[in-house]
Amino acid sequence: MCSPTCAGCGRTPIEIGEYKHNGEGLTADEFVRQEEGTYNPDTNHFACTECYIRMGMPTAAGRGWKAP
Repeated sequence: MCSPTCAGCGRTPIEIGEYKHNGEGLTADEFVRQEEGTYNPDTNHFACTECYIRMGMPTAAGRGWKAP
């Protein structure tokens, strides 16, 4: 399975410190798939914190925003 990629900057979780050093004992990819609220399993994309802020911190009522 391919690593998830940030919909904004194209980086993978292992390239982003907050996912690489998550303190949960998970790989960076596992952490994003299990814990990152913006992760979209249909596209395998998420938004890293920097990109999520740059995107204006989008929301979706009742279901949470997922990266395109």
